[in-house]
Amino acid sequence: MHPPYLLTDLYELTMQAGYLEHGMADKPAVFDLYFRTNPFAGGYAVFAGLEPALAYLEDLHCTTAEIDYLQGLGLFNDRFLDYLHSFRFHGTIVAPPEGTVVFANEPLLTVTGTLAEVQLVETVLLNIINFQTLVATKAARICHAAGDGEVIEFGLRRAQGPDGGMSASRAACIGGARGTSNVLAGMRFDLPVRGTHAHSWVQSFPDELTAFRAYAKVFPDSSVLLVDTYDTLKSGLPNAITVARELRDRGHELRAIRLDSGDLAYLSRKAREMLDAAGFANVRILASNELDEQVIASIREEGGRIDIYGVGTKLATASGIGGVALGGVYKLVAIDGQPKMKVTSDPAKATLPGCKQLLRAVAPHGEYVQDVICLEDDPLLAPGATVFDPSNPMRQTTLPADVRLVDLRQTVLQDGRRTGEPESLDAMAERCRRDLALLPEGCRRFINPHNYKVSISSQLKELRCQLIEEVSSGRKKQ
Repeated sequence: MHPPYLLTDLYELTMQAGYLEHGMADKPAVFDLYFRTNPFAGGYAVFAGLEPALAYLEDLHCTTAEIDYLQGLGLFNDRFLDYLHSFRFHGTIVAPPEGTVVFANEPLLTVTGTLAEVQLVETVLLNIINFQTLVATKAARICHAAGDGEVIEFGLRRAQGPDGGMSASRAACIGGARGTSNVLAGMRFDLPVRGTHAHSWVQSFPDELTAFRAYAKVFPDSSVLLVDTYDTLKSGLPNAITVARELRDRGHELRAIRLDSGDLAYLSRKAREMLDAAGFANVRILASNELDEQVIASIREEGGRIDIYGVGTKLATASGIGGVALGGVYKLVAIDGQPKMKVTSDPAKATLPGCKQLLRAVAPHGEYVQDVICLEDDPLLAPGATVFDPSNPMRQTTLPADVRLVDLRQTVLQDGRRTGEPESLDAMAERCRRDLALLPEGCRRFINPHNYKVSISSQLKELRCQLIEEVSSGRKKQ
């Protein structure tokens, strides 16, 4: 199925048509995609969604059916509709690899091409990157709360439709989830698929023990028994232990039991005691039921003995403080070789002009110190340089002399074609794990996290001040 050209907002098309009409469609232009606030009131975000975005752009074209639909709207002239027949995306994209830990106001994607083509792709890039980055970040937070426990993504039934479910499964595994209940995602993204049975299975048999025996007969080496349909400690656990003994007698082992209601900290402690006393220390305990990072942290603080967390709704929908949406934006930073910036009465919405680099200062032992945004041709940025807070230019700091500066981004799409082979999700997840481990202490806290510094170079600061002055002077003349 080809990527739908019309997966966009109407204003992208009206602007594209307008640029064509005014002879501006082929002007070279540069846009930056970034977000303004770290999600979940947290200290970081995990970049995700790049590969699906590149796959979309690589085959983007307008079909005859789509052109016929646009013609029927009565908005567009024949010149624009003819232009769409031969449209292909030939732009260039610079971006970090997926799984990279990133921060607010950093240019994640820089999209370069003709004004008409790079304007068109705004909506779809934001749609893909915003959601997958949000879910990957949520997964990283949940995995941090889980400690040594495994996290499995269980959210398909609560996700925002089939597309949302697939994107959530993919992004969750970049953020650290070890598998998914989503079978199609398992096939498409080569992910481990995991699952148990529902309460309806138990209710479909005359009694709980019969239901457990029937399930274990079909899946003797992969049974996970849901033990809370009637009474977890008085019925579910004893019956599961009976079936575990019967499996062992036949040369098999019960894999796990699942808790889906009640006081999970207390029930998991008692379940562990009962399983261990019966000789089944190898049987793992899986918990589900509206889990998120806060609930999991609370369970662990109360001495819970859970090995695997099945996290559904709050992972797939990325719910939580500040988790409704990432709030990524896509802003023009250069046109026809001239830097551009948005100057607004709201300082938080002012943009950083020009073509830029995103550099990370790394300490000798590998720890991340801070990030610096500088101009593409900035000759002055080096260890020991003075850098500035983008929201308060009076606040400055000096890069330590012993750091090395690493470019976080690379060209991933050149002239509309990918520059390399797609990475595995395992590689992305490992990058996420490594990046999080190298952050300054406190960045992963859920409450009042450490504020990781993102600075701008003196040259970028001067360019921004110059453009603000030019805009201000122009207003005065009016």
